[in-house]
Amino acid sequence: MHRRRMPKLALALTALAAAAAAPAATAQWAPDRPARILVGFAAGGTGDLVARTVAEVAAPRLGQPVVVENRAGANGMIAAEAAARAAPDGLTMLLCPTGNMTILPELPGARLPVDVRTELVPVANVALSTYGMVVGAAAPWRTVAEFVEAAKARPGALSFASVGTGSAQHLAGERLKRAAGVELLHVAYRGASLAAVDLIARRADAMITNLGDVARQVQGGELRLLALGDAAGHPLFPDAPKLGDTLPGLEVTSWLGICGPRGLPPETVAAWSRAILDGLAEPAIARRLADNGLRPLPEGPEAFAARMARDRAAWGEVIRAAGIKTE
Repeated sequence: MHRRRMPKLALALTALAAAAAAPAATAQWAPDRPARILVGFAAGGTGDLVARTVAEVAAPRLGQPVVVENRAGANGMIAAEAAARAAPDGLTMLLCPTGNMTILPELPGARLPVDVRTELVPVANVALSTYGMVVGAAAPWRTVAEFVEAAKARPGALSFASVGTGSAQHLAGERLKRAAGVELLHVAYRGASLAAVDLIARRADAMITNLGDVARQVQGGELRLLALGDAAGHPLFPDAPKLGDTLPGLEVTSWLGICGPRGLPPETVAAWSRAILDGLAEPAIARRLADNGLRPLPEGPEAFAARMARDRAAWGEVIRAAGIKTE
């Protein structure tokens, strides 16, 4: 009698195991309380704009509010450390820009509180930041070629501004120097807005920075846009020349994406990535990004990770060639 019952019992246990395993195989992360995106820079900047846009589009798709928390300082690493140390439950994410993820890790002597290469994981890329080379409206140069000619005539006399040693703007200037074969003086500022003030006053000569930092001054006639760093151009300035037109091969862009702490479950990564990429497909979101010098760059975790690896190698080569070290 017991022998006749065993097959039925075995079948019942098998069915029960399959039922228990099914939810795990198709599990979808559903947050049970508000999530937050940490931003390593002050409110009002390009990174803050991108984070708030992500929060807006992700919240209804995740089914919970998403708030933005600004933790400025240490070149964005205060926020990066907080995100890396957070529980991998998908409730704390990080706005991760090019500089934090691909430049700082390559700087010799950089003392970083976390290793972003291993302690943060890519979730989704959001936007490409188009860079532009600008000078003050009163400056005598109207093209990149004219600026290069002046720099060659007076080696080391002209300057380029950045937002700090090792910043994307700094490395963009170093790439310009190499491509053009000129010597320029690097002047570091505490922010792009301060550098723009000195460009307008002619206390600095040029800067290559993202359009979100300078678009309004260019449109207002205070700064002159000599060229765009993105070979694809940008709708804000459809007739602007490209850096590569004068210096072949020179292209300067950066990106801003979303990362999370190491150990995020695959279903959590998938839920965030899907919410972000679906939101970027909205025409109104694309227009908002474009109005601020950005364009959507929707990439899932794998493509975003591959981009990071390529950019670390490329920026690392620039850093080594220029001999840049942390101050």
